[in-house]
Amino acid sequence: MRRFCLPAAALMGLLAVPLTQGWGVLAQTEPPPAGAVREEGAAEVDLELVLAVDISYSMDPDELVLQRAGYVEAFRSPEIINAIRSGPTGRIAVTYVEWAGAYDQRIVAPWTLLDGEGATQAFADRLAAVPTRRAYRTSIAGAVDFSVPLFEGNGYEGIRRVIDVSGDGANNQGRPVTESRDDAVAKGITINGLPLLLKRPGALDVDGLDRYYRECVIGGQGAFMVAIRERHQFAEATRTKLLLEIANLMPQPGVTLAAAQDERPVDCLSGEKMWRERWERN
Repeated sequence: MRRFCLPAAALMGLLAVPLTQGWGVLAQTEPPPAGAVREEGAAEVDLELVLAVDISYSMDPDELVLQRAGYVEAFRSPEIINAIRSGPTGRIAVTYVEWAGAYDQRIVAPWTLLDGEGATQAFADRLAAVPTRRAYRTSIAGAVDFSVPLFEGNGYEGIRRVIDVSGDGANNQGRPVTESRDDAVAKGITINGLPLLLKRPGALDVDGLDRYYRECVIGGQGAFMVAIRERHQFAEATRTKLLLEIANLMPQPGVTLAAAQDERPVDCLSGEKMWRERWERN
């Protein structure tokens, strides 16, 4: 299992590169993993994509707006529309899910077929029309466990299945995130990450969220993550990450593989431990 982590700044140049070129990325042509289960009679698409977006209270209201706007702008961009058209079938299926605690997930936009400019723009408009909200706790495991069954019986048969998790904190509720990740990967699903490192870590935040996502969250064939460290990176980084997913591209190890400079061991239960210690002190 190869996992890659890219700073957002390292991806910006990809936006100017035609998708037929391979500057710093590799096309993935492998067949679906053996664990993937396909539905008879479903419409064939290049990608089934769940966008699982963090809305926990650790996200400031303005960050929620920036996060949503990043996805809206991405689906309105010509680059994304061209990427969808460039696939073998020229279409993908996508759904947008908001999540917080272990029992708080909501489908904002149900499975939608994107097969051209009109459908893609309409999907962006639908996202833009829904008000943002916040909720308690952070359960990446809950988000993954909620997302996995969404692929079954959705009416689509994707060459690839991907859950795209964005968030600004570690798992602190529900089962261990590594268990959820491994169960999803065993079903042939890839989990990519968009960790948000915009603030100094607080009492319930892990130090090195990008390392946490790399070791504990992402997984599966060609899994990668993009770390956002500055507010102005939201729109471009989100668009570029979606381009890599839709066009079935991945970082080229010799060019864009970013080995973490801080290689301290990562505790995948750090979020749960910090939450428990907080309540024990109180």
